[in-house]
Amino acid sequence: MEEILKNLPEKAKDKHKENKKFFAKLHKKPPKHLDTQMMDFHEEEFARTNCLECANCCKTTGPLFTNKDIERISKYFKLKPVQFIETYLRVDEDNDFVLQSVPCTFLGVDNYCSIYKVRPKACREYPHTDRKDFHKISKLTIENTFICPAALNIVEAMKKRIKV
Repeated sequence: MEEILKNLPEKAKDKHKENKKFFAKLHKKPPKHLDTQMMDFHEEEFARTNCLECANCCKTTGPLFTNKDIERISKYFKLKPVQFIETYLRVDEDNDFVLQSVPCTFLGVDNYCSIYKVRPKACREYPHTDRKDFHKISKLTIENTFICPAALNIVEAMKKRIKV
């Protein structure tokens, strides 16, 4: 996995223009059953990929925390939301709550998440490749190919099997 992660940014960069072009076409005319196809690509990839071997998303980026996330996680820690925010979060340039630093505070050395049961929505849905109306999140998907090897593999499978 180390080798894959080491080469991922360069590999994603090499595919960046090609991916942007593909997603531009996909956005203009999404196939009729794209969401169903995406679910298949997602399930196929994650049958092969074990996130616990990687955890690159947790090591290199931080999720956005919604108010619901903050309430749920604060309750889990038996803290008031304001205490949770002061301890773990900051407000970013988009005025969103994000972690004060990365890697994620809640990531263990074994790549397990200490708040997995109550983790933020952004973490539960990452890398967002099984989301409804997938064609609307092409920019996010392309960004995720630089972070998540599974996302890059899914985009490569899409390009091979979806005609645009």
